[in-house]
Amino acid sequence: MRPTTAHSRQFVLHLGHRTAMGAEDFLVADSNAEAVAWIDRWPDWPAPVLTVWGLAGAGKTHLAHVWQARSAAAMLAPAALAQASAVNLLGGRRHLVIDGADSAVDELALLHLYNLLASQGGSLLLTAALPPARWRIQTADLASRLAAGPAVAIRAPDDRLLEAVLAKQFADRQIEISQEVLDLLLRRIERSFAAARRAVDSLDRAGLAGRRRITAALVRDLLAEGAFEESASEKGAFQPGEDSDGSGNRG
Repeated sequence: MRPTTAHSRQFVLHLGHRTAMGAEDFLVADSNAEAVAWIDRWPDWPAPVLTVWGLAGAGKTHLAHVWQARSAAAMLAPAALAQASAVNLLGGRRHLVIDGADSAVDELALLHLYNLLASQGGSLLLTAALPPARWRIQTADLASRLAAGPAVAIRAPDDRLLEAVLAKQFADRQIEISQEVLDLLLRRIERSFAAARRAVDSLDRAGLAGRRRITAALVRDLLAEGAFEESASEKGAFQPGEDSDGSGNRG
């Protein structure tokens, strides 16, 4: 991990962390503790499938990588399901991750994969923006199988976690910021990881372009310009595998 400020180190230590995808840290807090507990509980799951769902950037993909490393699972994007047989997709593995499983998934292919894994004593981890009960599933057998497995949410971050995420995102870019900047961002940005990522990206670009330090004055300037707001192209979009809050917490 890149050097961090004293402020960000304080929050990482207080929240705890999980290492995944190299040296990145997963920040554990009340909003994601239940999902982390389910990942830790494997292989003692009550069904072959677990769904972790929540906001973009909440950490679902990162948790999926944690579980993949632990279980030696294959990892697939939803689009891959229609491209080969279930046996070929698994490649001899008994466990599988599908990241963004509510995004245009091939229902029959997913049902075949579920049945194959279940017959082999394997496990299936799905990440999604919504729980399976809210997916538009047309295949009744698939709907019933997914409904039989637990679906655990990662909720919106509280102030403590969001501040830690902001601090770490700045630290990962080797940007020193003041408590005043953090406090201002916490008061003014949307309460989501995606909004935190947008704010840090915007401030980093603006600081580099204008050769300015990132100060409360720069934050206020960008707020007035609407620079931290979600763009029209981002609204409603869900990109599997890009679910990152910038702290190391990915999908």
